Amino acid sequence: MGRQAALPYGRQWVDEQDIDAVVEVLRGDWLTTGPAVDGFELGLAEHAGVRHAVAVNSGTAALHCVYAAAGVGPGNQILTTPLTFAATATAALHLGARVSFADIEPATGLIDPDAVAAVVDRRTRLVVPVDFAGHLADYASIGKLAAQAGCDVVSDAAHAFGATRGGRTSAQLADAATTSFHPVKGFTTGEGGAVLTQRSDWAEGVARFRNHGIVKEPGSLLHEGGAGHYEVQSLGLNYRLPDILCALGASQLGRFDGFLERRRAIAAHYDREFASLGAIETPTTGRDCEPSWHLYVIRVFEARRRDAFFDALREAGLGVQLHYPPVHLHPLFEDLGFRRGQFPMAEDFAARAISLPLFPAMSDDDTVRVIETVHACVRDVL
Repeated sequence: MGRQAALPYGRQWVDEQDIDAVVEVLRGDWLTTGPAVDGFELGLAEHAGVRHAVAVNSGTAALHCVYAAAGVGPGNQILTTPLTFAATATAALHLGARVSFADIEPATGLIDPDAVAAVVDRRTRLVVPVDFAGHLADYASIGKLAAQAGCDVVSDAAHAFGATRGGRTSAQLADAATTSFHPVKGFTTGEGGAVLTQRSDWAEGVARFRNHGIVKEPGSLLHEGGAGHYEVQSLGLNYRLPDILCALGASQLGRFDGFLERRRAIAAHYDREFASLGAIETPTTGRDCEPSWHLYVIRVFEARRRDAFFDALREAGLGVQLHYPPVHLHPLFEDLGFRRGQFPMAEDFAARAISLPLFPAMSDDDTVRVIETVHACVRDVL
């Protein structure tokens, strides 16, 4: 038998219904910003249980837009976790703000409220928890700390669409949440993202920022003009998500509950089959949390063996991945003064972590293949 094709850690699941939805837009009058955008945003808001959803062209754009709407800029800072993709932090740098970090809870990989309490101060404009791997942060504790410091909370929920804590979504627990529709996420628009919020002022600010800061509403114009008059009243960018991609997203959203159910079933299967392996740790789910299982992250007990274990899994055909190199150790942030050893829990977590394949289109045979391969590589390497 030949070697099996590599099984990626994540992958989209596009069917004929999705293709038909995109073709319908291609045959219509709108390709950029049209009725498909409005329909997609309504569906997102309903699913997240909030009043407003503003679609943009990436998860990074969502962060940039909501930071701008929240007033992040020179003279203030955001506070986030080092265990995240760099965009959580760099979006603030683009606005001239500073970034500070709080370490994680070693069991969950989520930002530690005690660490937040030690760092948050009067310069902090936003606390930005990251719902790592689809597990929601402790927003009750973080919200109290933010209120005491006079700042707001934005969830980087790129991993966590569909997840809840205490029956509520990140967008309901924070002042706003950002999400991502990259192909490896819960569902996809190809590339895309959104800001989800109850706050009308922030939703309006995000919508303006994604469209060059343009204002068209007669009651908001600062100068008189004729028909078609508009004004650029603040800085913004073209972060719009076009109708073509929103049509794909709306179709995918209609299947999302099934996607979520399948992710949870695979994660539960992994939990059962890996429980007996003494050389690795399986994910810890926080109290009252129903994760979306964007990632299934195992950790070896001995960091010095992680790379050999990773290589063995790759050699066996599993497209495992690392999430994440701690942000403060990227050269960009080292240039800003951050150093190894500042956030030991995040550094230890990242040094021992491996993300296994987990996506809705995985078959039962695929799942068994992952389980058997992990068992074999634990036996041979760890």
